[in-house]
Amino acid sequence: MALIKQLQTAMQIALKCSENDRVRTLRTLIAKLKDKSIEKGGPLNDEEEIKILQTASKQRKEAAEMFTKGNRIELAEAELNELSIIKEYLPEELSTEDLKEIIDTIINETGAESIKDIGKVMSKVMKISSGKSDGSVVQSLVKKRLSD
Repeated sequence: MALIKQLQTAMQIALKCSENDRVRTLRTLIAKLKDKSIEKGGPLNDEEEIKILQTASKQRKEAAEMFTKGNRIELAEAELNELSIIKEYLPEELSTEDLKEIIDTIINETGAESIKDIGKVMSKVMKISSGKSDGSVVQSLVKKRLSD
C-alpha cells in the first residue's frame, strides 16, 4: 500500500506544478492499483503492486511500437513519456550479465541440457528475477543458452 501513497504524493506535486502528462499517468496507475485491491478484497503486497506497474509498462511499450509502425510519431512519444514515468516507480532492472549468471546457475542446478528443459529453467529464473527483468528478455537469453 506504500506505493499508492507514494504515487498520490507525486500526483499532488505534479498537480501543483501543472505537469498534466504526469498527473494523468499517475492517476491511471493509482486507479489500477485501487481496482486490483478491491478485486482482491484487501491491500496488495509489494509483489502484486510491481506486477501491475510492469503490466502498465509493457502496455505502453507495445502501444508505442504499434504507433511507430503506424507512423503516428506524436502518439508513440506520448506512450514513451508515460513509460518513462512508470519506470520511475519500478525496481531497477537486472543487467544482461546478471541475468546470464542467474540463468547459468539455474541450468546447473536443474541439469537442463536442451531447449526441451526451457520450462524448468524459465520458472526458476522468473521467481528469482521477479519484478527486475522483462520476461521476453529472459526467455531469449534462456533459449540462446540452451541452444548452445
